[in-house]
Amino acid sequence: MRLRFFTLLCLCCWRFVSSEGETVSCSNIVPSGFRSDNISITEFGGVGDGRTLNTKAFREAIYRIQHLPRVGGTLLYVPPGVYLTEPFNLTSHMTLFLAAGAVIMATQDSSDWPLIAPLPSYGRGRELPGGRYMSFIHGDGVQDVVITGENGTIDGQGDLWWNKWRQRSLQFTRPNLVEFINSRDIIISNVIFKNSPFWNIHPVYSSNVVVRFVTILAPRDSPNTDGIDPDSSSNVCIEDSYISTGDDLVAVKSGWDEYGIAYGLPSSNITIRRVSGSSPFAGIAVGSETSGGVENVLAEHINLYKMGIGIHIKTNSGRGGFIKNITVSHVYMEEARKGIRIAGDVGDHPDDKFDPNALPLVKGVTIKNVWGVKVLQAGLIQGVKNSPFTDICLYDINLRGVTEPRTPPWKCSDVSGFAHQVSPWPCSELSSNQQGSCANYS
Repeated sequence: MRLRFFTLLCLCCWRFVSSEGETVSCSNIVPSGFRSDNISITEFGGVGDGRTLNTKAFREAIYRIQHLPRVGGTLLYVPPGVYLTEPFNLTSHMTLFLAAGAVIMATQDSSDWPLIAPLPSYGRGRELPGGRYMSFIHGDGVQDVVITGENGTIDGQGDLWWNKWRQRSLQFTRPNLVEFINSRDIIISNVIFKNSPFWNIHPVYSSNVVVRFVTILAPRDSPNTDGIDPDSSSNVCIEDSYISTGDDLVAVKSGWDEYGIAYGLPSSNITIRRVSGSSPFAGIAVGSETSGGVENVLAEHINLYKMGIGIHIKTNSGRGGFIKNITVSHVYMEEARKGIRIAGDVGDHPDDKFDPNALPLVKGVTIKNVWGVKVLQAGLIQGVKNSPFTDICLYDINLRGVTEPRTPPWKCSDVSGFAHQVSPWPCSELSSNQQGSCANYS
């Protein structure tokens, strides 16, 4: 009941409005058009009894949309019911619409999941060498695609995959729930995503992506069930959503070590606004896979409960790349192991071919207007010895809690920046004299 109350509270608070009284939103980066053509999955033999396999129905319906295009695109309607299916591919100029009470449910037979090539910016599957399982709902090279509805559900039935991970019986990297590759003009809204085998929503090499009014759920002990992971993508808007999973709620990425460096596609212009949730890991994260670079990220009006780390910016030697111009503001957190962590020693490597001298650049990180209660440790900022983190700017931060015995409230090394009205007061490496980009604060 307490978590439910907190969820309702978070979705109602921090409503950031402009001086004209309108809610501020980035969702207009993708126009929402009208679909003049409508078809139903039942017209293609879809049966929502929770037992019948509907793979053929979904594939035939999407084939019809692709090969008999209509002006303005086509809406594929999924009525109430439970539609069991194998993974399927979306096509351009379509809307997948889930009615209230509609559930698209993944089959739990792993032999039904196709294998696809690893992402070139990762060089291999994220968990294991070789390929990876295709995401449950997949889009590659598509544009003008909408996944929406009346809060219907996409259920990955991930417990099969989590158990394989725990038993170390996986042969390939687990599938994401939804993935868009090399795509643009994507809207995901008003849908519940639950029990993803791996990451939930993964736009990669994509642009103009809006994720709004979604709920993402997975058990707290489910492994690697990140909520939303923009990856080597630009112009991404994430707003007005609740996420409670077993890993980072939102994590901005851009490729893994030497493969990400070679691919060289950064994540940029990412907005995260009015997101609330709970996780044993991070609320708002950048990394740790940032080898293509991450820049121009704004996260604001964030509410976090029962967290591992509230704000986590993470990289490692061997990553290379850069993390710069990151702003996180107006964050409330309650019950967190650590409030803020900015660290250069996080994450594993794909193989022994990574270059340990490929050091990351972390510069221009601003965290402000943060309030935390029941926070065990305020923060840790640990740069890289030969590539210190610079222009780390902390303003108006109050992280209340009981520090564990013999644990200082802050630990810092290889970092420089500025702090103003931070409680408990941070480490001496953060000066009280404004300098560098921190001087721009007002």
